[in-house]
Amino acid sequence: MSLADANLTGKLLIAMPDMSDPRFASTVIFMCSHSDEGAMGLIINKPQPNVGFGQLLKQLGISKAAAASNAQVYFGGPVERQRGFVLHGSDYSASTGTVNVNETFRMTATLEVLEDMAKGAGPDLSLLALGYAGWGPGQLEFEITQNGWLSCAPTTDVVFGAKASDKWTAALNLLGIDPLLLSATAGRA
Repeated sequence: MSLADANLTGKLLIAMPDMSDPRFASTVIFMCSHSDEGAMGLIINKPQPNVGFGQLLKQLGISKAAAASNAQVYFGGPVERQRGFVLHGSDYSASTGTVNVNETFRMTATLEVLEDMAKGAGPDLSLLALGYAGWGPGQLEFEITQNGWLSCAPTTDVVFGAKASDKWTAALNLLGIDPLLLSATAGRA
């Protein structure tokens, strides 16, 4: 199968050590969609340092239940950084706005999911991100041919369970790659 035929929807993108764009250095991106028209994903290992779930709910005017999670908010990417996205398991679906990425993962970008999370009625596993990573037609494929990214199938443990600082290494381990042995310079045969 050629790179042009590869659909990365539902896969992880793992930045190579020599990623030239500092916004994507050492990132792991969960790919929500990928087609001939472009690609969209959420960075899953870059926490927002000054934004918490409770603070976000307050800004949106959503009452937080006493038992509500104090979930970490992530930097999902440089596009539409004020827009929220919740990546979650298949156990939850909002009445509108939920995208079935695959049989394991879904993504919702409506207030309903945040309201449900605040009440403790949201998805069992979730990751809240502000912004997303986006690519135009052919852009991601070009970056891959330039050795910018590796890709692999995700696990819920890596996406939702690992500490943010450990996700890059955990994703590489899914490929059987020791990050210490990964060269920062790419070559061509």
